[in-house]
Amino acid sequence: MYEATEIRWHGRGGQGTVTAAKLFAQSAMVGGKYVQAFPEFGPERTGAPVKAYNRISSKRLTIHCGVTNPSIVVVVDPTLVGTTDFTEGTDEKAVFLVNTKDDPAAVRKKIKLKGGRIYTIDATRISLETIGKPIPNTAMLGALAKVSGIVDIKRVLDDVKEDFEKKFPEKITQKNLEAVKRAYEEVKGE
Repeated sequence: MYEATEIRWHGRGGQGTVTAAKLFAQSAMVGGKYVQAFPEFGPERTGAPVKAYNRISSKRLTIHCGVTNPSIVVVVDPTLVGTTDFTEGTDEKAVFLVNTKDDPAAVRKKIKLKGGRIYTIDATRISLETIGKPIPNTAMLGALAKVSGIVDIKRVLDDVKEDFEKKFPEKITQKNLEAVKRAYEEVKGE
């Protein structure tokens, strides 16, 4: 039987959505899981809608198609709430993690969701306060680690540090690590 946690990420180009999906998969893989991480997007430009996907399992993954029935949906861009049907393909047990200033009950009402669980985090605010730019991907990683329970927060921090140190100065890496930690602590659910 096919057993995997499937995650669908919704964001916009330039927010680090694809990078976050890859980092989450990396953390799960280092933790002993089988993983897939892949993007879906149209014209590659800042601000264009993007989707990214993860499959994570304790068994070898043999399926290689898009994720159509995610058990977790991560909404990186708050402007997508109410404008995009990110509930498509989900069931009554789905988990939604949304970057928004609103509380979970307000998001539930806005998207008219009957079942599932909703968690919110103001990842944009956290990224502005820690990184100085509205790039919420690392904050969303911290929140997803907490909400999903799939990966340990220490593992996520180690993987973000290792990946970012290759590309960015130490100061930027440390700011992103702070965003991960804060989101892990501040995420709210109903």
